[in-house]
Amino acid sequence: MCTNIVYEWLKTLQLPQYAESFVDNGYDDLEVCKQIGDPDLDAIGVAVPHHRRRIHEAVRRLKEADETVAGLYFTLEP
Repeated sequence: MCTNIVYEWLKTLQLPQYAESFVDNGYDDLEVCKQIGDPDLDAIGVAVPHHRRRIHEAVRRLKEADETVAGLYFTLEP
């Protein structure tokens, strides 16, 4: 079994059985996982409706966390 951030994320969602399929389909980083939609879940093999909802909700939370952190970035002008 793969051990990476996506596996750990799926484990917290109680969906570690999908980890190998995620990685096999190119979803080996949370930044990539933020782009997951229904066609992606079909390709990965997530067919159980409540598993799909759990993943969609987790993706939404990942995106919200990005928006919160985005306000902390700044640049220094010379």
